[in-house]
This record gives sequence, structure tokens and C-alpha cells, in this order.
Amino acid sequence: MKMKIFGLFCFGCLCFTAACHKAVPVAARMPEPVQVAPPSSGPAASVSRPVNQNPQSGISPQERKVLNDRLAHLEDALFDYDKATIRADAATALKDDMGVIRGILANYPNEKLRIEGHCDERGSEEYNVALGDKRAQAVAEFFETMGVSSAQLTVISYGKDKPVCTDQTEDCWQKNRRAHIIAQN
Repeated sequence: MKMKIFGLFCFGCLCFTAACHKAVPVAARMPEPVQVAPPSSGPAASVSRPVNQNPQSGISPQERKVLNDRLAHLEDALFDYDKATIRADAATALKDDMGVIRGILANYPNEKLRIEGHCDERGSEEYNVALGDKRAQAVAEFFETMGVSSAQLTVISYGKDKPVCTDQTEDCWQKNRRAHIIAQN
């Protein structure tokens, strides 16, 4: 009898362990660097790939710098305390940024933009991560209504982890309640 109970216990542990197993993704192999042959005088010489082109996105480092510079000039969408609703001034800022965003996505159709949701320091970590996600999702939905494909957008929440201001004032907290747009590398 004790042997049956022990056997059932072992079988239950085995099933529980197998059910809780999570697959661990295998790291992707790094792509080999692209070697470009020196230019020749033949007709194929006019078609060459930039030396340091990023094989994942198809954007050279020089283009990536220009892209990041353009995105750095976009205005963040600011939110009210404890809210994820896009305010009128945030909607105006996002509409003003649409020309730049459309230009980037038209010139780099394989590029994705990441919308980062941020919060001020008040509230718990879990609450602020959830609120930051709602803010980023609200901006993504706004962009979709403006004609941006959801396939070119990703969202992430940093909650209160990446503040742009660390003073404990309302002005500072307002700067941290934002959605920020960057190129996803």
C-alpha cells in the first residue's frame, strides 16, 4: 500500500514538473559581417551594398544615425496623472509628428517604431508598468487611426524605471508621464 502511494506521489511529481517546464529559446546566431569587393571597372561595379549595413534591418549605420536624429526631435505625448487618455496637446504633438513618422516608415518599410510608455515615480512598480503599457497602447491606437500599420509598431512599458527628470515636483512628474517613440533596432 505504501509503495502504491509512493509510486503515485512520484508520478504526480513527474507530471507536475513536466507541466511547468518552459522552453528556453535558443540564441540567434550572429550574422557574418558583409565583405564588399573593391570597385571594378565593369558594369557590376555600380551595384554594391554598403560595407557596414545592418543585415537585420537593411539600414546602414549612417542611415540609422539620421533616422535616430529625426526621431529624437519628435515631441513626447504627455499624460495626466493616473491617466492613459491622450490629451488635446498630446494629440496635436502626435499629429505634428505624423509627417516625420510617415516619411520614416515609407523610406524604411521594414523598420518598426517602438512606443515607450513611462510614468512618474509615484505608485507601485506593478501599477506603473501597467499604466505605462496603457499609455503606449493609446499612442499606438492613435497612430493606427492616422493610417500607420500596426505591423510597424511595437509597445513597451518602462513604468517609472527611466525618468527624464528626478526632481520631486509636479513639473518634473509631468515630464515623466509620457509616451516616447524610438526606432526599434
